[in-house]
Amino acid sequence: MSVIKYSEAKVSKVSNTIERRLIHTSNLLTAIVDFYGGPATEPDPYHCHPHEQTSYIAEGEILFFIENETPVRLNAGDLFAVPSGKKHAIQLLSPTARLIDSFNPVREDFLD
Repeated sequence: MSVIKYSEAKVSKVSNTIERRLIHTSNLLTAIVDFYGGPATEPDPYHCHPHEQTSYIAEGEILFFIENETPVRLNAGDLFAVPSGKKHAIQLLSPTARLIDSFNPVREDFLD
């Protein structure tokens, strides 16, 4: 389907503090990721993937970590990009946050 309303989107519970909603084409995936339970005392574990990623902070405040760079405090309206294979993580600084993540190619591991 080419249109998904947020209120009707299937919710995937990633953990007790993270929920994700998706839309995708054959080459691009966009995820709305809601984080709860902040502020966090430390960042989520670093991870990497072969996908290129861009992220828009729609709500909240985070600390963004990417290997070999100084962490950056980001607020609603800010963006970041992650190249393929680069380790990265976030730390939730506000009680909640919403990130809009786009991935190319599609993250098959996010699909049911």
